[in-house]
Amino acid sequence: MQNEEAEAQAAAWLARLQRADLGEADGQAFDAWLAASPMNREAYGAMLAAWHDIEARRREVLDELALAARAAEKRSLRPDRRWLIAGGVGIAAGLAATAVLPPILSPPTVETYATARGQHRRITLADGSLVDLNAQSRLAVRFTRRERHVQLGEGQAIFDVAHDESRPFTVEASGREVRVVGTQFDVRNRSGAVTVSVARGRVLVRPVAAAEAGQTFVLNPGQRLSIGRTGLAALSVVDPREALSWRSGRLVYRGTPLAEVVADLNREFVDQIEVTDPALASTPVTGAIVLDDQAMVAKRLSLMLPIRSVRSQRGLLLLRK
Repeated sequence: MQNEEAEAQAAAWLARLQRADLGEADGQAFDAWLAASPMNREAYGAMLAAWHDIEARRREVLDELALAARAAEKRSLRPDRRWLIAGGVGIAAGLAATAVLPPILSPPTVETYATARGQHRRITLADGSLVDLNAQSRLAVRFTRRERHVQLGEGQAIFDVAHDESRPFTVEASGREVRVVGTQFDVRNRSGAVTVSVARGRVLVRPVAAAEAGQTFVLNPGQRLSIGRTGLAALSVVDPREALSWRSGRLVYRGTPLAEVVADLNREFVDQIEVTDPALASTPVTGAIVLDDQAMVAKRLSLMLPIRSVRSQRGLLLLRK
């Protein structure tokens, strides 16, 4: 009961310390309340804990505090508030920030989406942006008042982003961040290798953290950035229609190793394709594959490369002719 009373008093002080007519008497009373009981200080500690609970959203917190600081600079300090600067600035600022921010910065909802083998999914986000999620992909979406953040786990997605200059749209994948305002692009994140292909607008690709190694790139329509597992980056030209063609069940490859093609196909079909010959697995594939029937897919591969397929325990085994 006493703890509940201390918490209630702490809440009352939070509101009182924000009043425009705050005076020296208020400051002295606050100091006296803190010193009156260890429970009062524990209540203050609980408020600090609440502050740490929103640390994950520090960007928005800092923005709010910066706005408050700029507003405070425009006001002259009163003589009767000198106690706030001299003695209680840390406590009062911490309490005031905790009082103001939790209602504004309540933890945002994180929406998660996933697809299974052979499953494609179209998602309409809260801001009107469209996402086409490829097979065996994972996506986590978090929107706030100041940003739209998406984390792409293992997988691939096409983003058609609704224009909103006040809230940039960012996609995070394997330590890289794709930042846009409104555009259409494809992001592929497979086994730590990231590829970004732009169909419309411009995108900025950079490391998530400034301290991490890596260049910053600005991509225009028809450009593709490929970043390998080691961080080595390469720019190339791509037909936007080809970059987005998987959405309509058509995979287009330009000198892609057979092993990577097989990995894509295995995400689309229950029966799995195997390539046990390392030399064959590295053979480049160029052409289009329509994802209609697995037997037909294997036949199309045999027209692109000197290979044949035989039945195996998992599905199909590719061998040289």
